Amino acid sequence: MAVLIDGKKISTQIKDECKEKAAALKVAGTEVTLAVIQVGNDPASSVYVRNKKKACEYIGIRSLAYELPEETTETELLDLIKELNGRSDVHGILVQLPVPKHIDADKVILTIAPEKDVDGFHPMNVGALCTGEKGFVSCTPAGIIQLLKRSGVEIDGKECVVIGRSNIVGKPMSLLLLRENATVTIAHSHTAHLKEVAKRADILIAAVGKPKMINHEYIKQGAVVIDVGIHRNAENKLCGDVDFDDVEPICSAITPVPGGVGPMTIAMLMHNCLESVSLQK
Repeated sequence: MAVLIDGKKISTQIKDECKEKAAALKVAGTEVTLAVIQVGNDPASSVYVRNKKKACEYIGIRSLAYELPEETTETELLDLIKELNGRSDVHGILVQLPVPKHIDADKVILTIAPEKDVDGFHPMNVGALCTGEKGFVSCTPAGIIQLLKRSGVEIDGKECVVIGRSNIVGKPMSLLLLRENATVTIAHSHTAHLKEVAKRADILIAAVGKPKMINHEYIKQGAVVIDVGIHRNAENKLCGDVDFDDVEPICSAITPVPGGVGPMTIAMLMHNCLESVSLQK
């Protein structure tokens, strides 16, 4: 019977720590402020934005909401970001992705000042992660490291396999695991003998983007399994990249979907907002 890694519980611990820091900063004269920009009304994006606002409210971070119409031009969006970059009362800037097709997401990421890029997507922050310097770390991978550490999972010296090589999860995840002294393999859709590679892992991170793709054939007995995926199945129920019922009997610990990695992403975003104050100083 695998230990269930409870992302809701651990994310609440982190948010409560953030709450204390936000209160202390407020007493010292700084009201931490996050500007959230959403272009268009993609339903999934609206849910994420609403959750981010709720988290800000809980922690005591002021949030500025910019809900822009679908037809907002790229220039208008970039001008708003530049204006927020220049405001000393704004500590973090987040543009909810995806943006409409007529807007270049890479340009948007590049326009956000690196010291206000609380999502950790700016190339300067990615570069800082590579070289071990200070900067923001992408929220989902940072949250996974916290899930492992706060659940008592030893990372140092372990064989870790990350399935997925996206800029948002796979690549930064592998760098963070390296930072923790793990031996890391990045696997992906072109990896030969993927099941055999995955089966070497003491810690397997599944960020494939395919519902229930990872079954028991990918898992070594006693491995720790972290499921980054989130999908809706035929019955409209949430599920992950991992076939939970098939994998759970053979692993030592596993994250559920929902309630695993998801809540950690917002908790780490809040953590980054508080970090932004010292980075800007």
